Amino acid sequence: MEENSGYPDIRNVGGTVVVDFPPSHPGHHDVAYHRRRVAIAEAAFRAGPASSAPDIAYTDEEQRVWRTVSAALTGPHVKHACREFLEGADRLDLPADRLPQLGEVSDRIEQLTGARFSPAPGMLAPRDFYSSLAERRFQATQYIRHPSRPHFSPEPDMIHEIIGHGTALAHERWADLYEMFGHTVRRLAGREAVSAVSNVFWFTMEAGLVKEDGDIKACGATLLSSCGELENIARADIRPLDTTAVQRQPYVVTGYQPVLFCAESFDHLEDVLRDYLTGIQDRK
Repeated sequence: MEENSGYPDIRNVGGTVVVDFPPSHPGHHDVAYHRRRVAIAEAAFRAGPASSAPDIAYTDEEQRVWRTVSAALTGPHVKHACREFLEGADRLDLPADRLPQLGEVSDRIEQLTGARFSPAPGMLAPRDFYSSLAERRFQATQYIRHPSRPHFSPEPDMIHEIIGHGTALAHERWADLYEMFGHTVRRLAGREAVSAVSNVFWFTMEAGLVKEDGDIKACGATLLSSCGELENIARADIRPLDTTAVQRQPYVVTGYQPVLFCAESFDHLEDVLRDYLTGIQDRK
């Protein structure tokens, strides 16, 4: 996932992996959790961004977090998730009783849509993140959120990656949209244009809503991988999807979204994104 201020700083300094949590992060004072995050980041750095994801020996506590989140999301998904997400979930068929390996999930997605996961140690520069999407390759993290906050993560952990983005990538229509974002960023030279695309990605692919049979449904990976985010939809300021407004709207990474944008349907979402991504140009 692309980087943003407020997320942990994870970097390789001369062969030494450094993980710095901001003070607001639940793992900031947890020495054991910090050590675990360093080890998982080291595995991703060793593997490299274009390789298959290395297997991680997840701990009993990490397995418990996965089971807790999986069980808690079942009911909210039925109530809040859009039709395309539920179809993708049926196809991907993630196990609820164990934490799957990222490579295992990637193999299944590749069979379904030709998309795949590759490992990322943490947040990425926007251009690095989006460019890989043009190859239908999503660079995903493999660490697990802090056990003290299983229902919300201030950063995209593997639960977010596979339940949110993995389920979407298992659906052809969604996988095509990810690829379109990648091709768009590859042809843009300016930082300002890439930043605008990132905002649109956030409020559609991460925190998007669509109308379905008169009801508002979640279609974004951030919303669909967090019980708290799904519950917050009822309290959010929901506005019609308008890419001009979306480009200017700041988003929150350390809490629930106060503002969300809703498309008239999934078809409408596709049309809006297709028009926007094919039309955006660098400023001259």
